[in-house]
Amino acid sequence: MSLISFIQEAGEKLFNHPKAAPAAAPAAAPTPDINALNATAGQAIEKYIASQGLKADGLDVKYDGASQTVTVSGVAPDQATKEKIVLCCGNVAAVAKVNDMLTVADGGGTESTYREVKSGDTLSKIAKEAYGDANAYMKIFEANKPMLSNPDKIYPGQKLRIPPK
Repeated sequence: MSLISFIQEAGEKLFNHPKAAPAAAPAAAPTPDINALNATAGQAIEKYIASQGLKADGLDVKYDGASQTVTVSGVAPDQATKEKIVLCCGNVAAVAKVNDMLTVADGGGTESTYREVKSGDTLSKIAKEAYGDANAYMKIFEANKPMLSNPDKIYPGQKLRIPPK
């Protein structure tokens, strides 16, 4: 159980995040139902997780637009799936934090670390830093599938799982 920070401007664009309202909004403008918008955003993230082929028993995704926080709970089958679900939640535009309330059915395992991609990074460069071997980039690529479909397609602000050596 932890709170993980993400860059809110980076990531998949799953929903339109409302901008701050102008100081003097027209009186006739309808007020958006914040609860409905949050629920729709949570459902969009949950669909994104499912589209990546990731499953957890009792998966529940809640989004709070005011704090730009996703709270995710349920029981993942293993540690890797848990971490991938957290990354799916956080690597979405307009998400700044993920409140990870997931548990692991098999009791867990060795946790990966997370690394934010910076401008100029490649998986080889990240592998060299993490493992001392640039050729170990495929380990990082495999650990981040299915969110990554190509080892050359990473972007600044994205968080990646870095599995232990």
